[in-house]
Amino acid sequence: MAKHKVGIVGASGYTGSELVRLLTHHPDVTLEFVTSESYTGKKITDIHPHFQDLVDITLVSIDDVHEYEPDLVFLALPHGVSMNFVKEHGLDDFIIIDLSGDFRFSSQSVYEKWYKKDHVSAEYMEQSVYGLPELFRDKIRNAQLIANPGCYPTSAILALAPLIKQGYINPSSIVVDSKSGVTGAGAKPKEGLHFPDVFGNFSAYSLVNHRHTPEIEHTLLNYSGYTTEVLFTPHLLPIDRGILTTTYSTPKKEVNKEMVEELFHSVYEKEHFVRVFDSPPSLKNIRGSNYCDIHAAYDERTHKIITISTIDNLVKGAAGQAVQNMNIVFGLIESTGLKQIPLNP
Repeated sequence: MAKHKVGIVGASGYTGSELVRLLTHHPDVTLEFVTSESYTGKKITDIHPHFQDLVDITLVSIDDVHEYEPDLVFLALPHGVSMNFVKEHGLDDFIIIDLSGDFRFSSQSVYEKWYKKDHVSAEYMEQSVYGLPELFRDKIRNAQLIANPGCYPTSAILALAPLIKQGYINPSSIVVDSKSGVTGAGAKPKEGLHFPDVFGNFSAYSLVNHRHTPEIEHTLLNYSGYTTEVLFTPHLLPIDRGILTTTYSTPKKEVNKEMVEELFHSVYEKEHFVRVFDSPPSLKNIRGSNYCDIHAAYDERTHKIITISTIDNLVKGAAGQAVQNMNIVFGLIESTGLKQIPLNP
């Protein structure tokens, strides 16, 4: 069987690097090109030396994409940049999986309100499919433009979706408390991410206005039909990668510990990459993998349902989920190329 031809637009960041790592040994695709405007003509090992003797790719310009006649292109570009690529190239020549936030909403006004940018290719927003396979697999199969979910929303939505869909919780009183490693902020140096500031420290940021808040609400509405109200607070952990998310919600019917646990086991028992645990999961158990580990509990004293979920923000929260979406679009076994065992310790 002929292999599918794929390419990556944007190589300098962590997400681009993870895509190269996952696609290099994927048995059913060939990585035809990787672009970088800053490093055109250089080897990928010049910016990612961990690929030395493993990946021999010369970086090309984004203007050369069509020369390779790809079947699918991953956009590992910043928010506000991907939309320009889609506007210029359209969706007729190849499938696009966009890892930015540019096409995660069907509403132009919602995007512009939270991202503080004008959307230059809004005509494609309604054509995009939100790429969370566990919830929208059937839509992903025939999509030409897939909006890869944000890392925080992936961890929160997978932990909340069964509870809301089955009517277990009040959708208007949900608290999402998330902690992430610093790679979630990208590879470009930024104020506040300097080693002396982060090491041995722990802090919250973007209170009440983080752009992942409407993404969580919008996705849960599309999946369940219920309008949700989410209070989302992200925190920065002094580690390089990984997200741990805790959610708190109020049941709207009589529940018990066994009911809550059984719900998650029944919903996710056949999923490739969601593992339901009987005790709270830890970040070490998902590092470098495409797994989302979830534990759900019920507190009788406070009448609250609590969930704990963990993902690697660069894999299930970004590149791994993008490859998972690619597998679905190409009709491959969904776990192909993604069976890496987590790195522990």
